[in-house]
Amino acid sequence: MRRLTTSSDGFAAEFAALIDRDSPAQTDIDARVTSIIADVRQRGDAAVVDYTRSLDRHPGGSMSDLEIPTARMKHALDTLPADARHALEAAAERIVRFAETQKLVDARHSDQYGTELGQVVRPLERAGIYAPGGKAAYPSSVLMNALPARVAGVGQVIMVSPAPDGELNDWVLAAAAIADVDRFFTIGGAQAVAALAYGTETVPEVDKIVGPGNAYVASAKRQVFGRVGIESVAGPSEVLILADGSGDPEWAALDLFAQAEHDQMARAILISPDTDYLAAVDAAVVRLLPSQPRAEIIEAALAGHGALIACRDMAEAVALSNRIAPEHLELAVADPDVLLDQIQHAGAIFMGHRTPEAFGDYCAGPNHVLPTGRTARFSSALGVYDFQKRISIVKASEDGADYMADIAGRLADGEGLHAHAASARARGDRKN
Repeated sequence: MRRLTTSSDGFAAEFAALIDRDSPAQTDIDARVTSIIADVRQRGDAAVVDYTRSLDRHPGGSMSDLEIPTARMKHALDTLPADARHALEAAAERIVRFAETQKLVDARHSDQYGTELGQVVRPLERAGIYAPGGKAAYPSSVLMNALPARVAGVGQVIMVSPAPDGELNDWVLAAAAIADVDRFFTIGGAQAVAALAYGTETVPEVDKIVGPGNAYVASAKRQVFGRVGIESVAGPSEVLILADGSGDPEWAALDLFAQAEHDQMARAILISPDTDYLAAVDAAVVRLLPSQPRAEIIEAALAGHGALIACRDMAEAVALSNRIAPEHLELAVADPDVLLDQIQHAGAIFMGHRTPEAFGDYCAGPNHVLPTGRTARFSSALGVYDFQKRISIVKASEDGADYMADIAGRLADGEGLHAHAASARARGDRKN
């Protein structure tokens, strides 16, 4: 891993390069995705099948081969080893319990004129969830995407996930059964996003698409936004650890590995004012890496996008964290509550030495679908509220109409919208 020091002359440029998310290949990816989306819109099922066979090497020759029957999902759950099923169901229970606390509710109140104001909350009719399935299987993503939709009351949940070479993971199938997914298609990439956004002869058109994926999925979600809603455009996963030196260096090394093993583009950074601790973490990384089953991926990620940064004090560490706006932030310090109020931007915060980010990935309760690439500056974790709509309601009283008619009329006159003014003032006429 590279070693940086905030006091060095070149640190500003090195740090800027470390947190840069621009990809020179993005233009080519966007152009390819635009072509795929257009093809799916024109040819529907046939295009989806063609791309799935060519890109995922799936042997299916029709959409019926790409849809998983509900009975198969249920069978996977029923035949899963007991300890595996328990883990999935225990995680699901915690996710649902936390999601229940997020539900938006109807609200109404009256102002001083007796006019009623408020909102009514309605679930989306149909949501599409994308579960990654290329380099690894992610049953946890199935639970994290589908269960909040269920808690929100979404009418129909449509799931897509690639199955390279036609191979399906029983954990993913079982998770879909636990989450009560309505329909499950083994399609991925930009073609899956396009199918969900525009509908095909077989895949229903949805109202919103959620869930992380590769660069092609991210580009497709960006391009279909407006036609459908999306929760975010996900980039490579990332962790930032702020450490005061009071923790176990091996724990820190393992937490860096946990992030880096996702793929070679994953970001894993640790910042500390304790140089002896940084040296101990560096030594732990070297010592423990060979024992990791995904060592090659971890090594590539840490070499390309990892860093150990020596800072002046924890105040500077927090300032750097707020610049990074990390997806996952670990406060590996003796008293994390002291720092919490200073953190302005993060997708999720993991407090103290006994709270690794891995807990959040699987079973803590809050969602693991989080903003990446500094988007935590303006966005939040996936939640029940992403599957609900707030509809404003206004019910004017006689006195309220009389009061607002003059205000609205004057503002409409100022904007040159005279029909607006006349419409408003007509309600202020007590004779009507």
